[in-house]
Amino acid sequence: MTKQDYLTNVEDLFSQDMQDSNFANQVKTEENKLTSAIAVRNEREIYGWTQQELAEKAGIPQSTIARIESGANTSMETISKIANAFGKSVQINFA
Repeated sequence: MTKQDYLTNVEDLFSQDMQDSNFANQVKTEENKLTSAIAVRNEREIYGWTQQELAEKAGIPQSTIARIESGANTSMETISKIANAFGKSVQINFA
């Protein structure tokens, strides 16, 4: 076997498991949290802010920013506060 034989994407790796709707829902939930985490971190870095600076502008603890950026679940209220700190609004798109 070559190194390439071991490389696969998540869809290939879990294609059988994804047939189970509970498993598929859990995967999608985690994917959505990680997508939110990436969006918050990318926006923060574009602004050149530290987690502490964003937290102060959003009126939330820095630890909350850290948890969100690590993929933890959060509320729409918190996401809205973060969006407001950037002077932006939240858009939800069901794709």
